[in-house]
Amino acid sequence: MAVIDSVKELVAAPSVCPEAKEAGERYLAAVGTDDQKKAAEMLVAELEEDVLTLDQNIEFFASPAAAEKFGKEAAEGYLAHFKEAKAAGEKWCDCPACAAGKAVLDHKEEL
Repeated sequence: MAVIDSVKELVAAPSVCPEAKEAGERYLAAVGTDDQKKAAEMLVAELEEDVLTLDQNIEFFASPAAAEKFGKEAAEGYLAHFKEAKAAGEKWCDCPACAAGKAVLDHKEEL
């Protein structure tokens, strides 16, 4: 899959934060223009902040803030999922936004 497809997946992901969505949209609009390199740098910088590790998710979903934001049952479900993924040897969040963002970061030299 081309890295541009991963950027499109990122922008369309229901779990994407507004800042990453905006950076992705800015990059897509800049492809083929003089602004592409700067937009790519901004996208990479944003994704380096936003793509989460399982440890970060486990810490958050074990907190009262997660239960408040998502509801206790949903937070416990996410927590169990992330712990299971970590036990299976995974390192990164597998939500649609993080998965697409990680794919972009893995191929950032192609931006």
